[in-house]
Amino acid sequence: MFIKNSRWFAGLLFLAALLLLTGFQFPNQQVKATWVWQTGLIEDGGERLLGFARNEGINVIYLQINRDLPREIYEKFIKRAHEEKVAVHALGGDPRWALTKHRDSMVGLADWTLNYNAGVPSESRFDGIHLDIEPYVLPQWETDQESVLESWEGNLNAFLSQTSGSNLELGIDVPFWFDHVNLPDGGGINEWLMGKFDHVTVLAYRNEVDSDQGIINLSKEELDLADRLGKQVLIAVNTKEMPGETYTTFYGRSKEQMNQSLSELSGRLAEHSSFMGLAVHDFLNWENMPGGGGGEHPKPDPDPGEGTDVPDADPVNRDKTIRGTYIWEANQILQNSEEILEFAKEKKLNWLYVRLDLQQPFSAYRSFVKQASAAGIEVHAMGGHPIWALQENRNKMMKLVNYVKDYNRAVQGDERFHGIHLDIEPYVLSDWRTDPNRVISEWTSNMDAFVTELKKDSHLQASMDLAVWLDKYKVPGQDISLSKWMIDRMDHVSLMAFRNTAAGSNGIVNVSKEELAFADELGKPILISVEMKESHEGAHISFYEKGAEYMEGELVKLPEMLQNFSSYTGNVVHAYDYWKNAKP
Repeated sequence: MFIKNSRWFAGLLFLAALLLLTGFQFPNQQVKATWVWQTGLIEDGGERLLGFARNEGINVIYLQINRDLPREIYEKFIKRAHEEKVAVHALGGDPRWALTKHRDSMVGLADWTLNYNAGVPSESRFDGIHLDIEPYVLPQWETDQESVLESWEGNLNAFLSQTSGSNLELGIDVPFWFDHVNLPDGGGINEWLMGKFDHVTVLAYRNEVDSDQGIINLSKEELDLADRLGKQVLIAVNTKEMPGETYTTFYGRSKEQMNQSLSELSGRLAEHSSFMGLAVHDFLNWENMPGGGGGEHPKPDPDPGEGTDVPDADPVNRDKTIRGTYIWEANQILQNSEEILEFAKEKKLNWLYVRLDLQQPFSAYRSFVKQASAAGIEVHAMGGHPIWALQENRNKMMKLVNYVKDYNRAVQGDERFHGIHLDIEPYVLSDWRTDPNRVISEWTSNMDAFVTELKKDSHLQASMDLAVWLDKYKVPGQDISLSKWMIDRMDHVSLMAFRNTAAGSNGIVNVSKEELAFADELGKPILISVEMKESHEGAHISFYEKGAEYMEGELVKLPEMLQNFSSYTGNVVHAYDYWKNAKP
């Protein structure tokens, strides 16, 4: 059974009656699940969330865990959910959980859940743990998939060992295309996961039920395998906005339209003994769909007016010397915006590079950018991946460009991004070692296309991160340093002067002077970027060991030491998460 505790049998009979009353039926099926990423929704007891579950026939909630919330908040919510015949599974996940060095974070979710359950009455306990990891978005997946799979397998074994005997239902998300992925030992990843977990949730993100690329076809191999193994499968659909990939989501359709598709899907899949029901990703986007009751919903994003010139962002009243950081975790803006702005205030920041989740509606960013602007902070959209240097992946970069342009067209002046910042670093690719000239040629071509596309109808700033040693390379076919070429093409660059001392032959100033001289000659600004992340390339790379106070002491030296360089404009610290948790 999906819900292991026997107390749920009567509840599920009740739910079946409830579904009949509401007119929405899942033939011979009992499970309808959703993901809830906004843990704060339960702080008032979760009335909004449980009311929606009641209206939509949801009986399983994957609830992201915020370990800083008091235990009493979870107790109250889970007790109320159980009274509503809704099971609650502790949700956690991060692509980095596939890497050995982040194993403790995954096992930590198990420890937290087990400790919580041991300390509360039975009616307030979690019914399961659900993992959403998606290691295929890691840069390492592109360059060394086998190593990622090997470390992920080890991490999952540690997690499963920790939860063994707990009576918690264990589930995990898998993409529909995992049926073509094998573990290093040659075994199929799907068969291994099904053998280890109580159920898998197949992310069959399409909005057509029956077509060549429809939900039924994409999930058939997983259901057939689960039938053979005697395992259980949930089939998941998506409601998030997916710019450029509208076929992967029900966004833009009504709840009634999606429910008709889900009802058809559930009936068609009932022939599979493994099919246990459906999951909808995710609560907030599902709730915002038009139709289906549940009260007022936020208005959709306004028409961006595609093809028109992109309006400028309102000027931000800030100090001319830049002091900033990078926000790499895209969900941080959605979940911890107040914390980020408080940190920015404490550290006197006036500049943020923010990685975007292009699956989010524009409304997800408006409030944050508006508040940042009011606080004297410029916000620049950020994205990047080593493979963006290759011409075959230029379209991935252009998706970011088009998203930001459309966003800026759709929002008010103080809600607009001021630029787009790229972090690409193709020198980690194996192709760089075998044929660097080809990679550099494709990289410069892509950067030229990026700036051309950005500037043809906007004044958005184009910027990028630049390693200090790239001045040793020349652009193929041209007698010009690669660094100088990049500085000339961009509106500004952030120079990754990753050293933990300002002075000295291997200090920040000395490793930066070549690029600063280029920028002076070209009349372009340079930001000096320093590292707070733990480094395995030598202690001199990062301020991780020395701490935040020492870093501030070195950064304060830079204006005087670099006073002869007109291009020096300020500093950015890589990155928010590391700085926030740095040693004093």
